[in-house]
Amino acid sequence: MKFSEVEETTWDELSPYFDTCLIPYTGLTGNETPIQATKALERLRDFMDLVEIPFKGRVITYPAFQYGLGEDYSLLNEVCHHVKTTGFRYVIIMTADANVDGEKLNNCNLLLSLQSMKEEGQAISAAVIKEKIQNLWSE
Repeated sequence: MKFSEVEETTWDELSPYFDTCLIPYTGLTGNETPIQATKALERLRDFMDLVEIPFKGRVITYPAFQYGLGEDYSLLNEVCHHVKTTGFRYVIIMTADANVDGEKLNNCNLLLSLQSMKEEGQAISAAVIKEKIQNLWSE
């Protein structure tokens, strides 16, 4: 479920069921042409479908964090921290193209990086993503 689909009148009733926040991270630099930016957003959207569709009743997708500053993840990490203070137990960051050092994101519970998974030779499928998220929830 996307953050914009949540209605104020039902949030108090539904919030106990939504314990996981998904933060899309595009990692744009500003050097992209409009075509490249569009393709990056499409890759991220398609990757996010592996979480948003099967976990619609438990995961809320927040607005995307579009731009990255290289190895400085302090703002992204701070956003993860603040999201947790609003009541989310878990924060998942998803990125399609950015190389993200998960060790620097101590407020993120799970980093799903399409590029890293490809580089490590991991299978990229709904079943693999589902297993990673269910492992997070069972910890």
